Amino acid sequence: MGRVTENNLNRADALPKSWEPGDHERDLYEGWVSAGYFTADAHSDKPAYSIVLPPPNVTGQLHMGHALDHTLMDSLVRRKRMQGYEVLWLPGMDHAGIATQTKVEAKLKAEEGKDRYDYGREEFIDRVWEWKEQYGGTITSQMRAIGDSVDWSRERFTLDEGLSRAVQTIFKQLYDRGLVYRDYRLVNWSPVLETAVSDIEVVYKDVEGEFVSIRYGSLDDDQPHLIVATTRVETMLGDVAIAVHPDDERYSHLIGEVFDHPLRDDLKIEVIADDYVDMELGTGAVKITPAHDPNDYEMGLRHDLDMPIVMDEKGRIADTGTRFDGMTREDARVAVREALAEQGRIVKEIRPYVHSVGHSERSGEPIEPRLSLQWFVKVDELAKLSGDAVREGDTAIHPDSLEKRYFDWVDNMHDWTISRQLWWGHRIPIWYGPDGDVVCVGPDEEPPAGYEQDPDVLDTWFSSALWPFSTMGWPDKTPDLEKFYPTTVLVTAYDILFFWVARMMMFGTFAGQETPEILGAGKEGRPQIPFHHLYLHGLVRDEKGRKMSKSLGNGIDPMDWVEQYGADALRFALARGANPGVDLPIGDDHATAARNFATKLFNATKFALMNGARVDDLPARDALTDADRWILDRAEELRAKVDAYLDDYQFAKANEALYHFAWDELCDWYLEIAKTQIPRDGESEQGENTKIVLGRVLDVVLRLLHPTMPFITEVLWKALTGEDTVTLAPWPTAEDTNGGAATDEDARRRIEDSIKLITELRRFRSDQGVKPSQKVPARLDFAAADLAGQEAMVRQIAKVEVPEDGFESSASIEMRLSKVNLDVALDTSGTVDVAAERKRLEKELAAAQKELDTTGGQLSNEQFLANAPEQVVEKIKVRQQVAQEEFERVTARLEALK
Repeated sequence: MGRVTENNLNRADALPKSWEPGDHERDLYEGWVSAGYFTADAHSDKPAYSIVLPPPNVTGQLHMGHALDHTLMDSLVRRKRMQGYEVLWLPGMDHAGIATQTKVEAKLKAEEGKDRYDYGREEFIDRVWEWKEQYGGTITSQMRAIGDSVDWSRERFTLDEGLSRAVQTIFKQLYDRGLVYRDYRLVNWSPVLETAVSDIEVVYKDVEGEFVSIRYGSLDDDQPHLIVATTRVETMLGDVAIAVHPDDERYSHLIGEVFDHPLRDDLKIEVIADDYVDMELGTGAVKITPAHDPNDYEMGLRHDLDMPIVMDEKGRIADTGTRFDGMTREDARVAVREALAEQGRIVKEIRPYVHSVGHSERSGEPIEPRLSLQWFVKVDELAKLSGDAVREGDTAIHPDSLEKRYFDWVDNMHDWTISRQLWWGHRIPIWYGPDGDVVCVGPDEEPPAGYEQDPDVLDTWFSSALWPFSTMGWPDKTPDLEKFYPTTVLVTAYDILFFWVARMMMFGTFAGQETPEILGAGKEGRPQIPFHHLYLHGLVRDEKGRKMSKSLGNGIDPMDWVEQYGADALRFALARGANPGVDLPIGDDHATAARNFATKLFNATKFALMNGARVDDLPARDALTDADRWILDRAEELRAKVDAYLDDYQFAKANEALYHFAWDELCDWYLEIAKTQIPRDGESEQGENTKIVLGRVLDVVLRLLHPTMPFITEVLWKALTGEDTVTLAPWPTAEDTNGGAATDEDARRRIEDSIKLITELRRFRSDQGVKPSQKVPARLDFAAADLAGQEAMVRQIAKVEVPEDGFESSASIEMRLSKVNLDVALDTSGTVDVAAERKRLEKELAAAQKELDTTGGQLSNEQFLANAPEQVVEKIKVRQQVAQEEFERVTARLEALK
């Protein structure tokens, strides 16, 4: 490492009086970007490490899930830069078809009273681009605020020219292979947006409905009839069958019977048998509307039933030939029920019923399952390719416990609906001729004259599925693809494993199979994969383990934390809780703790600089004290542990280890010990050695923390070393920590015994009510405990003096050290104000009792225990145990004062 280039005291003075993140973070970040620290070189000889940023929606703002995602990715790439890799972290945004079009339509409606049809397709799309340029950069500024070290020179957008070319290319490849087709299928339909939507854009809510029991067939009890119950009586306008279980003896004589439709002359209703029907549920008979219910649709396919569509794109009754045509779903629900009641077909009282109903995430209305003509990707072959990639070890999933979930999806995947009835997005490259001809047009081809293009656009996930390689120039062969593809790791939350990850694997392996000359060859003849590793983290939840939502009012804006606590605190709080595949409960207490940790680091570094700490070559081991060797060896253990954890994506364990070493061992102990080894006046060899050791350990800790806490470590490391930036500093090695030496177990034992001795002496003094600054005579045999070399340090820190002649102890304590049971005799007579101490202890006793009452009340509340998350209950149990121990300690002390 570098040598001292200026006086350490001047460096300490160069630091601000206190750490105020807002005064530094913006300038630091822009300085990194301007210096080109994050710009990747595709022609570098360094080994490559690459990540593509999961593209946030152009309409979006950073939420806590993004903040966690970005923190973990930034931790990975910052570490790899320091380890000497050529790192590409490629950023970009998704055009977010439905979300963006909805926002712009709402804006135009509010400001101009117009909808998209008033403009026409081309002019409306121009208005969307204008909106994107004006409002679409919010999330990129927030990424800068939290310190994302992305390569901004390579920023991409899913509708930019290069990605459009990639989309057209793979669509044509799939089409030519027969893997893209158009057909009528049941889809999630949004009547407000007038488009199919994906499963991820459907949210389920409990709504109050009603059960209506309808009699089909004869109204004469002696003639064939069936009774069914439904919550959506309006869909009976599309009923074509009633299903019963084949083993249900009540209805076996009716199987094959055909009833007239109660409200339509053009439809007949056949009684069919199907194992899907639950004989114990309701009447054991189910009405079948194949065009408007997922289960009915599957049954319709099995029995080759007609599938009449009874609602139009706006969710209004249509094409039934009845008086209900033109009514909304809601109005028809009442009108149809009344019409059936007039016929005497409502056989039971209408019963209120609360049930879960899918709603459009974007527009809020109930989703309508609806048979619709759409474009689909045939997934069988693609899903097998993506499943094999994981089974064969080409892509490793972390944690591996989530492999089962991955296989459950890819092995049971249904064909993917890729068309959307929108204007904003990649328009489907299919052209229709006047004679019914259909032509798929590639990116370098022109459509035939007189042909018209399909009006639909592709699902946003279609272009996002190409993200790892389209962003690097595919289908052209580029230096970026050659250097950085396949990407090293994909980092994302487990909840989009199916919606995005599986689709990237499908398209990535397909493109690898189709264009190996561009994307490279996979292992052992298998198709190339888009990423070698897949790390799945959990979801960020509130402190009670609940999902953050507007309705609960428990959401946290990460930018509020940046403003209040600093970006480093936000990042450290998240990384410290990020266990693979496990949800992360978090609240303000975590941010406060992380901010306090940053302050601790700042104060410790400033103190060290004021006392002459510097980064220099380590002295010979035999010239160091036990404490010096101990802290260097502990730093090496920390380094090795952090490396192992981060290599295994164990962010929480790595940052927890860093926290406890920096706070507990470095700041709370070694800094205190260093004070006893550095002379206040003049210089000594031991003091100079300690300054070097202190500087070296701080240097290592700051470098290890830099990936998680980039801003404060930059400021402190530059002050400590005089170097330009920690961003490109080498990652610590064993040579940096303890010179590669073997651990000195004797030094470790002696320092750990000294720490235990000091801790017990401090606890005893506190229990006796001795003031922290007051020295107390104490007699103990340091030699017997093999601590002769630590006596001066122990006495100075524990505030216990060498007793004078005639010493008489008033108290004694016994403790077990590694080699002996050590007796300590102390004279505390005259050091305690009994009345004041009793008053203080009584306050502590009252506080402990209050905590016992609070936790006891919670733990005896059966309703609370049934609803509270397990981790919350465990925290309360720990609080109760601590309070009980405190109550007993204070009670004993009060008794002793008598």
